[in-house]
Amino acid sequence: MTAAAPGEDVAGFLARHWQRPLAAQGAAPEQFTPQETALDAAACGACHPDQHRDWSASLHARAMGPGVLGQLVDMAPGAHEEHQACIRCHAPLAEQAADLSAAIAGRRNDSLHKQGNTCAACHVREHRRHGPPRRDGSAPKPEDKLPHSGWQASAAFGDSRFCASCHQFEADDFALNGKLLENTYAEWQASRHAKEGRTCQSCHMPERRHLWRGVHDAGMVKSGVTVAAAPPRLEGNAVLAGLTLVNSGTGHHFPTYVTPRVVVEIFQAGADGRPLDGTRQEQVIARQVALDLAREIADTRIAPDAEARLDYRRPRHPRAVRIDYRVRVEPDAFYTEFYRSLLASGAGKGEKMIRRALADSLASHFTIHAESQSLQDGERKP
Repeated sequence: MTAAAPGEDVAGFLARHWQRPLAAQGAAPEQFTPQETALDAAACGACHPDQHRDWSASLHARAMGPGVLGQLVDMAPGAHEEHQACIRCHAPLAEQAADLSAAIAGRRNDSLHKQGNTCAACHVREHRRHGPPRRDGSAPKPEDKLPHSGWQASAAFGDSRFCASCHQFEADDFALNGKLLENTYAEWQASRHAKEGRTCQSCHMPERRHLWRGVHDAGMVKSGVTVAAAPPRLEGNAVLAGLTLVNSGTGHHFPTYVTPRVVVEIFQAGADGRPLDGTRQEQVIARQVALDLAREIADTRIAPDAEARLDYRRPRHPRAVRIDYRVRVEPDAFYTEFYRSLLASGAGKGEKMIRRALADSLASHFTIHAESQSLQDGERKP
């Protein structure tokens, strides 16, 4: 291991490490075994089973899912710049790019591109392994014979700028309404979380685990917000209520980027628990953009420590016995409509994959808050 130097130039390391498109690894050292030379995740998992297990269940492992592949298969095998628009983050290795081109052309390939944001994408350059220093600051002894000649330690792996490579557009990149399309790192920079030293890795890689849980994970979402319902009250024949959602613990806008949406809703329900027609009121929390990315429709996301409130007012339904409060998360809302549009206009060779991606996007919905309160006595029910 080469220890991280005090006062290390993290910015310089990251500029070299994430120079796009990534260069090919080149020839491996002669003493390397086939396992040490391999770039697939399973080879890493042989010695790093915990990290491999966490990664396998993460969205990084599924970064080249049917929604991405279903679009790429209609591109020409040699359309490398078009491929890079997707795979620069979804499958960034040069070897993955070559593998993808071979797959599109119908040639033999190793399916490395299907592994998405794999171990080597972050940790291997020119067959050298890179990673964080040991937690206790120690270094291997000279007599230790580590696989793949050890690793080069860098503090960059614990720095939020490492994640910005894929989660933050450059200042001159694509923007809508004066805001970069991908702006998560900048949102974090402007928050108290950055000032308090809470990095991306603090939340998304706790204890260095390779989890990367985010808006697709109900537990993660719940931990980042606080929801409070105002009890219903009657004003003449009208029912008044409210639901407040505070971005109390998310280190960036809630939700970040343009793909998810959160729906806050209140409705009256009958004795059977079903919503009553004409009583529903909702508020959408999202950055809504046109499917062709030509314009921003609305941006109602919640900045860190800010809040959104739905004020409910509807005539009381004759059969209403309670008021229900819900907060629903749709992690892939933009993709759902995008896939529907692709299928309506003809999805080409990738139709089966796009249909699967659409089904996956619809199945990703979950509820983070559900509460009922009686219209008679204010009794609260979970």
